[in-house]
Amino acid sequence: MSAGVEVGLFIATLGCILANAFEVAAKAVQAQFVVQNSAEVGLERRWIPYLAILEGLGVAGLVVGLLGWPVVGLAAAVGLVVFFVGAVLAHVRAQVFHNIAFPVVFLGLAVAALGHFAWSGS
Repeated sequence: MSAGVEVGLFIATLGCILANAFEVAAKAVQAQFVVQNSAEVGLERRWIPYLAILEGLGVAGLVVGLLGWPVVGLAAAVGLVVFFVGAVLAHVRAQVFHNIAFPVVFLGLAVAALGHFAWSGS
């Protein structure tokens, strides 16, 4: 893999960590946009803290992966990919397309993090 691709995937992994950390904080305080979006896709408000925990574990796993345990980062990236595939599917199922770009971008960042750990570990 070229150095440019490696750097790009590393930067995207950092972006994934930052974006998801922001989302975890927003879910933790049940920010209005989180509550509204959850309601639009048919997710009960009581599930928001559990999603914050799952997403937070993904963030923590990515950080641990960058600190020297790439297998943990790889597992966290896989978990975040599954998480955001679910988010995209929830938007499609509910036919909420006006803001589907957000879970799609988060999915892309998670896929990039997966690529980073898959290739850096080989």
